[in-house]
Amino acid sequence: MSIVPVKTPLIVKKMFPNYIWDIATSDKTIYLTFDDGPTPEITNWTLDLLKKHQAQATFFCIGNNIQKYPEIFQDILEAGHTIGNHTFNHVKGWQTKTEDYITEVLKTQAIIDSETQNNTMTKLFRPPHGRIKNSQAKRLLADQYKIIMWDVLSFDWDKSISEETCLNKVLSKASNGSIIVFHDSLKAAKNMQYALPKVLEYYSQKGYTFKALNL
Repeated sequence: MSIVPVKTPLIVKKMFPNYIWDIATSDKTIYLTFDDGPTPEITNWTLDLLKKHQAQATFFCIGNNIQKYPEIFQDILEAGHTIGNHTFNHVKGWQTKTEDYITEVLKTQAIIDSETQNNTMTKLFRPPHGRIKNSQAKRLLADQYKIIMWDVLSFDWDKSISEETCLNKVLSKASNGSIIVFHDSLKAAKNMQYALPKVLEYYSQKGYTFKALNL
């Protein structure tokens, strides 16, 4: 059983105030995010579903996957979603030297900038596994990156939980301004492809809108 909570405790958010955990708002707005893509079939399926619900989202892309599937990356852009950096090889910050970690981020950012042809766009970054050293974070913050964490984890990657459990984790914890983590990856496909349509339907019926992060 994971010790990581579905909803990030307030004390953790206060301990790391320079990271973005949610968006303070009284509006019925939710921020869906997707990590680890672009991935053939899964990402395009996700884009089609978001379009059906007129939902915008943010995709934290792995640099290596952008290089492999540039056409899918362009599909994300053309759909009007925002892009975030998720390192080049999905490295774990706690186990990676700071210089090597920064190189991973910069390599991916160069690819993103090349593909978007817009070097002035806001630089969003999410550390893989949510693991980042203070030394790494300080370097990125100094370089004007916004470090995006989360308010609610879907645990869609966890093959030990059922699709229904994945869905219930989100429905029981997400609220105004929540940043929710899903994954457009093969590992998470079973749970994500079950939960995401129901999350979109549930909150849409309650009058929520789904926006991309524009910080």
